[in-house]
Amino acid sequence: MKSLTQLLCLAPLLVLPVLSEPRPSGSGPDDEQQLLARQQPAAPPAGQQPAAQPAANPASSTEQWLTGSVDFGFRWVSAISGSVPTYRSAVDLRQDFELFGLDFTIQDPRKRWFDRLDARAYGWGGEPYNTAHVDAAKSGIYDFTFDYRNIAYFNALPSFATPLSAAGFNQQSFDTRQRMLGAELDLFPGKRIIPYLAFDRNSQYGHGVVTWADGASNQYPVPVLFRDAVYNYRGGVRFEYDRFHVTLEQGGTTFKNDDAATDNVLNFGDNTNKVLGQQLFLNNFNQGYAVRGDAIYSRALVTATPLSWLTLTGQFLYSQPHVDVAYNNSAAGNLILISPLLFSTGQTELATGAAKQPHVTSSVGAEIRWFRRLRIVENFLTDRFHDAAVGFLLTGDTGSPSVTSPQNSSQPGYQVVNYNQNQLDAIYDLTNRITLRGGYRHVWGDATMTASDLSQTGPFATGQLSRDVALAGATFRPWEKLRVNIDYEGASSDDVYFRTSLNDYQKARARAQFQATPSFAISANFRILNNRNPAAGVNLDFLGRDSSLAVNWTPDNGKRFSFVGEYDRATVRSDIIYRTVPFLTPAISSYRDNAHIASATINLALPAYSELTPTVAVGGSLFISSGSRPTAYYQPLSRLSIPFNKRVSWRTEWRWYGLGEAFYLYEGFRAHTLTTGLHLTR
Repeated sequence: MKSLTQLLCLAPLLVLPVLSEPRPSGSGPDDEQQLLARQQPAAPPAGQQPAAQPAANPASSTEQWLTGSVDFGFRWVSAISGSVPTYRSAVDLRQDFELFGLDFTIQDPRKRWFDRLDARAYGWGGEPYNTAHVDAAKSGIYDFTFDYRNIAYFNALPSFATPLSAAGFNQQSFDTRQRMLGAELDLFPGKRIIPYLAFDRNSQYGHGVVTWADGASNQYPVPVLFRDAVYNYRGGVRFEYDRFHVTLEQGGTTFKNDDAATDNVLNFGDNTNKVLGQQLFLNNFNQGYAVRGDAIYSRALVTATPLSWLTLTGQFLYSQPHVDVAYNNSAAGNLILISPLLFSTGQTELATGAAKQPHVTSSVGAEIRWFRRLRIVENFLTDRFHDAAVGFLLTGDTGSPSVTSPQNSSQPGYQVVNYNQNQLDAIYDLTNRITLRGGYRHVWGDATMTASDLSQTGPFATGQLSRDVALAGATFRPWEKLRVNIDYEGASSDDVYFRTSLNDYQKARARAQFQATPSFAISANFRILNNRNPAAGVNLDFLGRDSSLAVNWTPDNGKRFSFVGEYDRATVRSDIIYRTVPFLTPAISSYRDNAHIASATINLALPAYSELTPTVAVGGSLFISSGSRPTAYYQPLSRLSIPFNKRVSWRTEWRWYGLGEAFYLYEGFRAHTLTTGLHLTR
């Protein structure tokens, strides 16, 4: 990987100069100019005036078929003080050669394979997030898009689960790579009929830690290998006409999951106390999944404007996913069965299952502009699916004469979910500077599923959803420099599915933008969500608020000075009743968070004796919170850019990362990063 990164960093150095050199004979328009030069007559004899020659076309000599830029260099990371797992979970920058950015455009003057090709790539090297994107087009023939993203996901916060367990394990951690790849080809763009093909792939691979629970007696952290992938193939045709648009699409999805957990060392788990005089432990463990799924789906989208004042829309999607599951689990050690209070030396589980889910989603809408100042928008959505599944489980325990022999059980699965939403909005232009909005949304649905033994008696559990929502809003433009948007949403629910669902809530948002001068702008945002569920045994009370102010000042287009800053104040308050174990007595879970978030950057152009002006930037960001989990995070930075000429400049950046938590001191960390490299343009 390191050699590949170094090659990526050095490749632009080799490619850009080569691409800027004249091409060999027979390779492009420059050869035609050389051929014309050879065909010019020889110089006339002395005293004879040369014949008048046509003026050269300046466009042919100055036009660039390749333009772009590249940033590359090296990043140093200091020795991390404090918690390395927390640093990797929050920052995860590594010391390595780096291709910070690559962006170029190729325009083929002969327009053979393409008219224009745009490519860009960012973060190749020590970054946890790498991207690459390519757009290619030939007018009237095709449009092609390719996108690639590679995310290094690391999450191993020591404070999760039982950080102070004697075994010293983190009970849930991930060190994986998430790779997303997509490509789409449109044929005959700009025409009335546009066929297209597309492919997407999303995969994950890596290691981590999961928890295997021996009933309610002990929990054992075990290493796991994550392997899963989703493939999506689709194709269709778009019909583009003046008064209507139609998209017909057929696609298919496949899914596979082969996660596996293995552990063959002595593992005492989190409970190091003896149970009935014996020490529990796990010394051999194997667990594996083999999940395979597929789905064929059909989609249709229609937009029509039969009248100048009427627009109709409709969408329909049908799919029928199918999944097959195979699971195996074997554990050996000194284990316990809670119900009969018997010890065993081994446990095994084998399971298989299959499920199908016919799924229909459709929506219809209309926009009516009968009156000059009034628009009516109506939209109805329905989403319906049901699951039919069956599972088979074989369990067994060994090591004691009194342990029961292997048991098998079969359990059918059943689930039906219906969701509906109807929304009506009216938008009225009171004046040229004031627009008012009002609406009403009704949400209703029902769900039926196979009941758990712990949820209720009877074979099925049912739920209802019923919610009425009032909508309001306004846009004010008192003068050209100021714009204000206000939106409000208030709801009352008769039934909801979950304890923490939106029930009786009020949601509001206000946004303002003020362009005081062409170089000075201020924007402000305010959001609030208040949600309550007064049902007995729930008593949910949630309130979240967020206020922010941003300033952007770029006098003289930022040639000498610019400032960008933002401040955000966020608060969260949540209370809900829950039941404690083992006696299920009610208690109140309370969470509080009061946060200050700020960021600012000042850019200055240093004095120079030529057109090449060095620039320096200083700033950073911070997060300070108090409440249930007080946290302080700081990230100051400074940048310096020195141009050598119009095409080459040297750039360097320093950042400091610092995190501390009052209740989890062992989770803090400190780190410095220094990045330096070259920026080339053409």
